[in-house]
Amino acid sequence: MPIALLALAIGAFAIGTTEFVAMGILPDVADYFGVSIPTAGYMISGYAIGVVIGAPLLAAVGARIDRKRLLIALMALFTLGNIASALAPTFDLLLISRFLTALPHGTFFGVGSVVAAALVPVTKRAQAFALMIAGLTVANIVGVPLATIASHHLGWRSTYGMIAAVGVLTLILLIRLVPAQRPQPGASVRSELSALARLQVWMTLLVGAVGFGGMFAAYSYISPMMTEVAGFGAPAVAVILAVYGVGMTVGNLVGGRAADRALLPTMYVCLISMAVTLLLLHALAPFKIAAVVMVFLVAVTGTALVPSLQIRLMDSAKDAPSLAAALNHSALNLANAAGAWLGGLVIAAGYGYTAPNLLGAGLAVAGLVVALASGMMDRRLRRPAPASARAGDGAEQESATTV
Repeated sequence: MPIALLALAIGAFAIGTTEFVAMGILPDVADYFGVSIPTAGYMISGYAIGVVIGAPLLAAVGARIDRKRLLIALMALFTLGNIASALAPTFDLLLISRFLTALPHGTFFGVGSVVAAALVPVTKRAQAFALMIAGLTVANIVGVPLATIASHHLGWRSTYGMIAAVGVLTLILLIRLVPAQRPQPGASVRSELSALARLQVWMTLLVGAVGFGGMFAAYSYISPMMTEVAGFGAPAVAVILAVYGVGMTVGNLVGGRAADRALLPTMYVCLISMAVTLLLLHALAPFKIAAVVMVFLVAVTGTALVPSLQIRLMDSAKDAPSLAAALNHSALNLANAAGAWLGGLVIAAGYGYTAPNLLGAGLAVAGLVVALASGMMDRRLRRPAPASARAGDGAEQESATTV
């Protein structure tokens, strides 16, 4: 794999750390500014909103810019946003800086996936994307725990300072390692927006928003599930989350290899496996070892879906891959928000801390239905016309020529 993927992976590591570290430093931020924990949680939802808005906006606006330069500009904005977060004198300004930091998130992954795919043979595109996105999954294993520890000992501002430093490193590597990559001839805001007119793009986004929501329905409530149902102590939750992060990394790499071999079948298998593992987690949650094993497998099966979604979107968008690839991360953030919200509803309704697993399995099955419908549409388009229809077409053409 090209060394340029290292620059993209380190950038993904920085973005993943800044996205997920908010959960770990939430109490520190709340204490510092004198706000409640729910109010401090706005820095999480504000970031998600920034991703959803920024992904299509910046991808479309940057359609005519050299992709290397666009990646550098996006990482520069991300780095400045983290510096602003580290220096924010008020909670309101912290919210604004978090929103600005999130704007380049989806576009960096979208444009980065197009660049990564262009650096390798067509048979290794999903693997190249998986290597880039591995930086985000590793952030859950290394970046988030280290940043959380730094927050406890050096103050929460130090976490954003550390992430800004990784952003500067990424800028240097992007400049040194990534080759220039001109946009496609005729690329424009209008040409990128043309991807939104393709039904298969929307079908794939729906698979991600619904099917991937199944994983987030369970992930959002792993902590109370492991303590209240499995019987672990609070300190063990950090270890279980690290196990989940390892599962994400494994699933991402396995999913990349599988998607290069068989794209749609990989998508189907991932969604089926996710539904099965979530059902098993629901049943086995009271048993400690089995619960941890199932947490790992839920992470593997859920994250393995991402590379196939990304490549499917790029193929469906044809000449407008950047916007479609960026929208994938908007869809995944919607899955995050919707999965967590729906999981909270079933818990609030009194069904218990394992109920989100059943809900998640249902969402995975719903995503599978959409994916199967999308695959059937593909087969219809590829199906050759009947001989009688072809003969009729030939007769019509002959008649038209005679006239």
